[in-house]
Amino acid sequence: MEVKWAPNAFVRLVLPLMAGILTYLYFGSELPVTWPLLAALTAAFLGAQRWAARRPTPGLTDTAGLLAVAALYAAGLTLTQQATESRADNHLYRFGKEIEFYRAVVDDYTVLRPATYATTVRVSAVRVGGQWQPAVGGIRVSIPRTDTLPAPRYGDVWLVRGAPAPSKAPLNPGEFDYRRYLQYHQIYHQHFIHPDQYQRVAVAPPSVLRAVAMRAARAVEGVFRQYVRARREYALASALVLGIKDDVDQQTKQAYASTGTTHIMAVSGLQVGLLFGAVSWLLGLLPGRRGPLLRLLTALLGLAVIWSYAFLTGLSASVLRAAVMFSFLIVARATDRQTSMYNLLAVAAFVLLCYDPYLLCDVGFQLSFLAVLSIVYLQPRIARWWEPREFCLDRQRPWQPPLVQKAWKWLGVALDWTWQATALSVAAQVATFPLGLFYFHQFPLSFLLSNLVAVPISSLAVYVGIVVLLLKGLVVLIGLVSAPAAHGFDFLVQGVARVFEFMIWCFNEYIFLIGRALPGALVSGIHITAPQAWLIFAVILALLAFFALKKLSWLLLACSLLGVFAGSRVWAARRLAPDEQLVVYSIPRRSVLGFWQGASADIVTLDSLALSETERTYRIVPGSIRRNARRVRHWPGWRGCPVPARVAEPGLLLLSWRGRRLAVLHGRLSGATHPVPGLAAVVLRRNARVKPEEVTAVFGKAAPIVFDSSCKSWYVARQDAVFQAAGFRTHDVTQRGAFIVRAGP
Repeated sequence: MEVKWAPNAFVRLVLPLMAGILTYLYFGSELPVTWPLLAALTAAFLGAQRWAARRPTPGLTDTAGLLAVAALYAAGLTLTQQATESRADNHLYRFGKEIEFYRAVVDDYTVLRPATYATTVRVSAVRVGGQWQPAVGGIRVSIPRTDTLPAPRYGDVWLVRGAPAPSKAPLNPGEFDYRRYLQYHQIYHQHFIHPDQYQRVAVAPPSVLRAVAMRAARAVEGVFRQYVRARREYALASALVLGIKDDVDQQTKQAYASTGTTHIMAVSGLQVGLLFGAVSWLLGLLPGRRGPLLRLLTALLGLAVIWSYAFLTGLSASVLRAAVMFSFLIVARATDRQTSMYNLLAVAAFVLLCYDPYLLCDVGFQLSFLAVLSIVYLQPRIARWWEPREFCLDRQRPWQPPLVQKAWKWLGVALDWTWQATALSVAAQVATFPLGLFYFHQFPLSFLLSNLVAVPISSLAVYVGIVVLLLKGLVVLIGLVSAPAAHGFDFLVQGVARVFEFMIWCFNEYIFLIGRALPGALVSGIHITAPQAWLIFAVILALLAFFALKKLSWLLLACSLLGVFAGSRVWAARRLAPDEQLVVYSIPRRSVLGFWQGASADIVTLDSLALSETERTYRIVPGSIRRNARRVRHWPGWRGCPVPARVAEPGLLLLSWRGRRLAVLHGRLSGATHPVPGLAAVVLRRNARVKPEEVTAVFGKAAPIVFDSSCKSWYVARQDAVFQAAGFRTHDVTQRGAFIVRAGP
């Protein structure tokens, strides 16, 4: 497994760059300005390189190489520091709540939610104290979705009244850190904007090219809307070919996630690779294809096709990544450079990370490069484990009838294709397996069965879908000359569109069939930490080294790392086993308590209405996964719940759990209740109309006042000030997150 650096020079360059980016991500807030360090190291490298060129000795050459690595490490630090928008002197953070108005432009796609539109705006100016000042910063905005309110469009310039709020940290245990996700995209604020708070004053897209591309994508989507009649198939057609998933329902998304085929709905390397393969195959049929002129024409045509497709998909980030990767491959082939795929991947990653260092945090970026890297290395090695064609040819005999001999031949072809596809799917899963556990907390055991059928059919469907678009374009051109001829040609488009729709229906039904036939094939609820994910990667690399070098020391290392991983899991389980918590959850407009005992829990909704699937999935399940929960029971109301509770008076519930007592109040205090001292907290819900002196008389001042999520914001603002003035500690779960009480004496 010796690494040959000569054909993989960029691998040595991209690794220190990535190390510098990672260092800044973890320790950036503690670092000073780093560009002077970069300048000094670059100058030192140039000097050492010049000296080594005049007097080439191993020592000087090694010194120049080490300085180059250090300079690239500093470049990663500096690029990430410069890309961090919050460091700017005029960032929104500097103005706080003093902002009266701000001017911003819509800078992203608009996401259609059931009740709102969501998009990102980039601020250019703010008004503070009656004066307008230049400002920068991204804001994730939501506006109500109504029939009369148009959806935000890329390039719309808004004048907005009010100040945005800093993005919230996760509100419940284990919840997805949306704030960090936004920060990786240089968005540090959120704002819910009412229709009377903003006005569109102009249209000035940050990128005219992207604006035209996004409009082109919507126009192309209209072709599928016109020719694909079934709503579900139309939604999948738009997702499969264009990456537009606005109309894909939640049930379909869940079915694809459960079978490991979500990548089919995400336009990325698969679709761009299919186009690249089709163009290469068609041009490979031409004679004289090895000539330099034809190689150049092939490269130009390949680049034109790939980037035209990227343009028609709205220049989305995932397609741009894939287009860059394949562009380097096309250029390498055209120039007849003998470079390896590892080097091409490193070049693409290097260029993309120099453009945006925060891409290293992007899940799609990580999965794409790891999957391709694994396929390049592992797929040929796995494929060599078995030779289906040789296997079938060995069973041909001269005395067999010609039909039997042909049957053996074609069986070998079919088995070879199936085995190659299996090797590719397994290879891709090997590298992405740790990331799947870390980010998605699940692993679909049916991925092989699902992808073997769904991927070929969906790949053919992509080709057919593109043919539909090309034929529709032809219809439009013919219509400029002759309307009757265009009308007649349109029947051909309709026929191809029916085939396209049928193919989508087939692979979609197959996905649902796999989900129904193998309901237990999805291993979910897995939680691993970032160090544990790195340990799994290390185990995989050690095993690959063992198979390549056949040295027992690598197997020993893999077993040792696996033992460390298992030990970390046992340690985490033992640490959580005695942990007991009472949690007042932060779930909009709900009153929910959680009673956790190690890996089991009782979740109680005080308003007797069960939590919706969405509320469970996003608010409760992440914490359950983090604790590796084995038993989580939900109780609407208090009926049947094993936690002892009693109604002291109408509107007052007293409960005792694991040495802690809690009062839940949603009405007035009558004064008839005897004093109840020693409470862990007093929870106010449903805008309970109580006064500090009444609470003091019954519960004392030692217990903090907790406003749960069923309280209105105006009520919390008023009562919070009143109770704090009376000497109480307060906690608003809507703003500060879940309130947690540790059990015990």
